Amino acid sequence: MSRIKPKTAEKQTAIYSHLIRYASTIYTAQKNYHYSVIIRQKSGQIYPPPTQSIIYSIAKSWIKHIQSQLINKKQARWIKRFSFKTVTGFKPKKRPGRPRKAPAFIPQIWTQIKAFVKAFFYPCTFALTRYPKPTLAILFVTSAIFGLTYLGYTGIFKDLPSPTELTTRSQSVTTKIMDRNNQVLYRIYQDENRSLVSLDQISPFMISATIAIEDQDFYLHHGISVSGIVRAFSANLQTESLQGGSTITQQLVKNRLLSNEKTMTRKIKEALLSVMVELTFSKDEILEMYLNQVSYGGSTYGVEEAAQRYFGKSAQNLSLAESALLAGLPAAPSVYTPFGSNPELAKVRQKEVLRRMVEDGWINQNQSILATNDKLVFRQDMVDIQAPHFVMYIKKLLAEEFGEEALMNDGLEVITTLDLPLQKEAEQVIADEISRIQRLNVSNGASLVTNPETGEVLAMVGSSNYFDFKNDGQVNVTLRPRQPGSSIKPVTYSLALEKGYTASTIIQDSPITYQIPGSPPYSPRNYDAKYHGNVTLREALASSYNIPAVKTLANLGVSNLIDHAQKLGITTWQDRSRFGLSLTLGGGEVTMMDMASAYGVFATNGFKVPINPIIKVTNYQGKVLYENPCVINNFCQKERVLSAQTAYLITNILSDNQARTPAFGPISSLYIPGQEVAVKTGTTNSLRDNWTIGYTSDRLVGVWVGNNDNRPMSYVASGVTGASPIWNKTMRLLLDEDQPHHFVQPSGLVTIQICATTNTLPCGGCPKVKTEIYRIGTGPQSHCSPAIFQPALTP
Repeated sequence: MSRIKPKTAEKQTAIYSHLIRYASTIYTAQKNYHYSVIIRQKSGQIYPPPTQSIIYSIAKSWIKHIQSQLINKKQARWIKRFSFKTVTGFKPKKRPGRPRKAPAFIPQIWTQIKAFVKAFFYPCTFALTRYPKPTLAILFVTSAIFGLTYLGYTGIFKDLPSPTELTTRSQSVTTKIMDRNNQVLYRIYQDENRSLVSLDQISPFMISATIAIEDQDFYLHHGISVSGIVRAFSANLQTESLQGGSTITQQLVKNRLLSNEKTMTRKIKEALLSVMVELTFSKDEILEMYLNQVSYGGSTYGVEEAAQRYFGKSAQNLSLAESALLAGLPAAPSVYTPFGSNPELAKVRQKEVLRRMVEDGWINQNQSILATNDKLVFRQDMVDIQAPHFVMYIKKLLAEEFGEEALMNDGLEVITTLDLPLQKEAEQVIADEISRIQRLNVSNGASLVTNPETGEVLAMVGSSNYFDFKNDGQVNVTLRPRQPGSSIKPVTYSLALEKGYTASTIIQDSPITYQIPGSPPYSPRNYDAKYHGNVTLREALASSYNIPAVKTLANLGVSNLIDHAQKLGITTWQDRSRFGLSLTLGGGEVTMMDMASAYGVFATNGFKVPINPIIKVTNYQGKVLYENPCVINNFCQKERVLSAQTAYLITNILSDNQARTPAFGPISSLYIPGQEVAVKTGTTNSLRDNWTIGYTSDRLVGVWVGNNDNRPMSYVASGVTGASPIWNKTMRLLLDEDQPHHFVQPSGLVTIQICATTNTLPCGGCPKVKTEIYRIGTGPQSHCSPAIFQPALTP
């Protein structure tokens, strides 16, 4: 190594000083990435003067060494940002070749643009260089804020209505329920039946009851109640029933300013608008608007009309008991209405409102007890409505299918199967006959007319007077479980025929006692308290003898009968442990709807067709929401649950006037001259229920008379003076005297002449020959013996 001149040595030392500072800078900047660059310099040692290329190579090798120690490529890219030229003052010579030229089409301004862009983004690039992670986090959060703000504006704020629209926006569209000929039965609307009142014109009881049941934190929150949401969620978990957590303000916003869609966007809008409404209106103004717009059932909207409709008084004069009942309605008006098919639910809801008022300190316990025991007097001249029991039944079905909000707000047009002229005649028949037999301690009656081929409900009379509150006239008996008496016997005998019995099978009508473990001995008796010896199945069913029916059920088995009945449409026999042999005499409660389904199977030769009272549902714009294919397209959902032969045999027996003559006489209310009609009566032993159900091929009429409070009636002879006259008059409305009705016998049956005494093929000397219908192959095979008819010889 040769010595170096002083000037050259100074220059060399300066270069090495630059390199040392460069390496030190790198070390300091990169010490957090866990690597180090160690520059070692021997003291007193003078390195040979490097050339420009050597200096460049040394620096480049150091950079590569540093990069090899880096954790990831991001750090490697970071170190490359240092310029060799800046540190060393040198740059390697370019390789010889064709010189680069700037594109001729780029104007000189391009340089200025680049300089501007570089200067503009310099703070960002500097921050990314020195503090990459915090800078990226800030950029992400800022972008998210701007993105969410944009989405919020376009999806929520852009079409967010103004809170002031609460006082200007019009109400929703009226729902109409119509009969099969488009005659309006009932209107469900908002605008036309609302009277606005100020808060000081509303009973304080009504105000406090509404707050207690709907939003107990109303005067504390600012539109949204977190505690209310938590409380509702907790109640839902504990009771497994749905409770809402919406405040009164939220309900007002949802009902008046927003749609009914169940989306997150709508819920966000509801929350925002609720806060805005709270900022725009006072609490009393919000409460006043809510009480004036909320639905109290049917066409009644607003507390003033609710008070007028239910109690015939102003909202200012409502008592505590009346206020508690009304305040409980808005949650589900069709369920809690005192005029529906389950009026006891209104009383349950009233008690819940009073309990909430006591908890919140609005009233004391004594006031609650007095209000609970207070006898409510409802208004008698009610709203304009046709076929009220049927309409309430339809309302319940619509609410279950489309929801309460759609029923009240979406302007549904519902065409039902009801025949309004027939309905009015059926109502008049019930009213006249119940008035005539009141002397027999009968206060109520009900009837149902269906088409068994299609399942249509043509008329439904749920009581003798819907507005007779003294006798619970608003209760729809056609939907209520009642004991059917002997009218259930065709179900038992249809199972027997399916199991091999014939219409001529002999059953002994004689005394018998059944010893049932865990129960007292059971000894069935006939209605006439007599025994009739050997009777055929036809005679036992037609004359409604009890003992043969019990003996038949004992052979078949109670569980088998329940299975069979459920196939025919009986839905109320769920707890099998409750039933025994008396089930065939009416010991199990049924609804008239279920009985119509079961008897409809006999009328249709073994097919079960679901009962459906609706033909078509559309919205106010004409969009079809539902169609009944059985009525519109004659495409019925039929299920064979009974053989055609068994169904016809039951029909033939029930239409055999001669077979029932021993019990009812040749001319009774069960007989319609010139018409072949199948019919069966039923009366419970306690005289609390009296039924008559009969049918043709395409019409079925069920009738019940009794008392809603289960008081026994006076003596009613086998239904002849009870339900059967109503049945007779109603069925005559459906029949055409000029076109006699006859049932059509299906294939698989044969009519055979038999000896009436022996139920065998006739022989010489048989005193009486009759005809009987059998399944092919099940009729008698042997003839009777003439000797049994010869008089006995005397010695």
